[in-house]
Amino acid sequence: MKDYFVHESSYIDDGVEIGERTKIWHFCHVQSGARIGKECSLGQNVNVSRNVRIGNGVRIQNNVSIYEGVEIEDDVFCGPSVVFTNDLTPRSRFPKGAENYKRTLLKEGVSLGANATIVCGHTIGKWAMIGAGAVVTKDVPDYALMTGVPARQSGWACQCGGKMSDDLTCMACGRSYVKSEKGIEIIG
Repeated sequence: MKDYFVHESSYIDDGVEIGERTKIWHFCHVQSGARIGKECSLGQNVNVSRNVRIGNGVRIQNNVSIYEGVEIEDDVFCGPSVVFTNDLTPRSRFPKGAENYKRTLLKEGVSLGANATIVCGHTIGKWAMIGAGAVVTKDVPDYALMTGVPARQSGWACQCGGKMSDDLTCMACGRSYVKSEKGIEIIG
């Protein structure tokens, strides 16, 4: 007896691992070798390619394709129609194969706004916030707030999602942070 939900219109290939209490909604396809953690939600029309790793508590909204080479850690949010790539120079006539895909890593707690594009080969640091429509073309520090095309840092985001003041205090919840070599980190 399975301890997760898959809508009848979705396809789950053989050799897929799905964690307990995960929900996979309408018209999704999860390809062989994919691993999806516990308590995840995949909205309508989500494609999870071969060998993709998705952590626990991940929310993937409608119309997102997660291609081979992408790894998503725990508690990540992917807004509607987020775009991932895995090849910087694709050619139809000259496919490179999976061994040449560029790795993309989304660390714990990352949030990607609707229609954000994540160009492959980069790491998005923990609890970073990528604004709607932004195009990420380089590594992103922990807790960074990134907006625009190409995405540039426009501030810092708290774990709660609030924006930081100049003294690195969250304007929403009051948490305080200090600068670190990876970006910022919580005091205490």
